[in-house]
Amino acid sequence: MPVAASAIYFLNLRGDVLINRLYRDDVGGNMVDAFRMHIMQTKELGTCPVRQIGGCSFFYMRISNVYIVIVVSSNANVACAFKFVVEAVALFKSYFGGAFDEDAIRNNFVLIYELLDEIMDFGYPQNLSPEILKLYITQEGVRSPFSSKSSDKPVPNATLQVTGAVGWRREGLVYKKNEVFLDIVESVNLLMSSKGSVLRCDVTGKILMKCFLSGMPDLKLGLNDKIGLEKESQLKSRPAKSGKTIELDDVTFHQCVNLTRFNSEKTVSFVPPDGEFELMKYRITEGVNLPFRVLPTIKELGRTRMEVNVKVKSVFGAKMFALGVVIKIPVPKQTAKTSFQVTSGRAKYQASIDCLVWKIRKFPGQTEPTLSAEVELISTMAEKKSWTRPPIQMEFQVPMFTASGLRVRFLKVWEKSGYNTVEWVRYITKAGSYEIRC
Repeated sequence: MPVAASAIYFLNLRGDVLINRLYRDDVGGNMVDAFRMHIMQTKELGTCPVRQIGGCSFFYMRISNVYIVIVVSSNANVACAFKFVVEAVALFKSYFGGAFDEDAIRNNFVLIYELLDEIMDFGYPQNLSPEILKLYITQEGVRSPFSSKSSDKPVPNATLQVTGAVGWRREGLVYKKNEVFLDIVESVNLLMSSKGSVLRCDVTGKILMKCFLSGMPDLKLGLNDKIGLEKESQLKSRPAKSGKTIELDDVTFHQCVNLTRFNSEKTVSFVPPDGEFELMKYRITEGVNLPFRVLPTIKELGRTRMEVNVKVKSVFGAKMFALGVVIKIPVPKQTAKTSFQVTSGRAKYQASIDCLVWKIRKFPGQTEPTLSAEVELISTMAEKKSWTRPPIQMEFQVPMFTASGLRVRFLKVWEKSGYNTVEWVRYITKAGSYEIRC
């Protein structure tokens, strides 16, 4: 793995070094002079955050009135370096009461040096979790007078959390009511031709969780993905249950997920962090269930009139409904007057975006509302240019519906004390880039 940093510098806006730390001996202590001369004193400061000067690379980021500069001389992991900077700033803010600027650095030199020694070793990032570091770096920073005072609770078994694998959750949590909230949120991206054929379609989704569980629970999540069901049937030596299965692409997990168990059993097992977090992300490109189909008809009648007819059909079940549906139908810039007839919702012309905006607050399933509009255009003496029709755009939110067909088969919670839990599952599908050519 390439290193993330050979040295790190904290500079103010004038280029003065506030604090620095050398992690490797492959860069000199005066490398910041090259950054100040070739980058800060030129007009190229905000153009690119990665620059090469001589045989060294400089990665820099501005936070408030402070520049954080990382210097490396060998092949480096740039993404890891910037991720380290973001996590380090969040760590400093947790110690300083939410503030990170030149004054906060000057007031906390000793604490920052101590933290810099802990969070990186020989150019490789280490543990940057504020909850863990505060267990053995107990010095308090000089806080801003406007920051909220944190409540420090004693945490048992600190050594296990510092050296073990569960650094995202502390022990000793107790709740009167043990609950788990799980949201599956999907965004549908669609590009459809004027004849109704799908040109591009995919779904990006994420599973959000909010856990209020006592102790150190072990959770197991089962989904109706094809690989997981096939693996389960092999382990149990019985045929898989019939039903719709989906194939997940580009899956990424939170660090709490046991990847070894996922690779062997294809089940999502994890010890969750306390509170709200994003468990996983995924993408689906096949078998997408489109929530809406849009059938537009636009006729240009001469140079001064247009007729617009749009039918929107909801494909999801009749017992479901969509909320906040907005259909934006483009019209030429020289539009002078419009008149509408809609079977549901309200419509108006917005000159600022050159669109007819049709809004339906609550859109039931298996319905086909229509919009009919007459558009009058301003007649000009200049030669008329052909109007390139932009696509129709949609915004919506459909509760309890997933365009991918993803479903939670089970959510099991195990804890050694054996308490009962309440699980809540919710599905939401939103419009990403939902466009229909007209």
